[in-house]
Amino acid sequence: MQSTEVKTLIESSLADARVEVEGEGCNFQLNLISDTLAALSPVKRQQQVYALLNPYIADGRIHAVTMKFYTQEAWASRA
Repeated sequence: MQSTEVKTLIESSLADARVEVEGEGCNFQLNLISDTLAALSPVKRQQQVYALLNPYIADGRIHAVTMKFYTQEAWASRA
């Protein structure tokens, strides 16, 4: 799976989310920028993203995913 496919999948499914994807093949680091997701508990955030990715994890196109969540403000002010 390509990083652009992961980005498109998440951004088209989660209304205000912007995603920066690092990695390729089957291992990805996701930086998710969304005030809506950032307002949720850590478990709820991951559940929303995994709900989208699980079919690709199950069929082996994605092997490993790590996620970091940012508000719009936190992403803009990171060093």
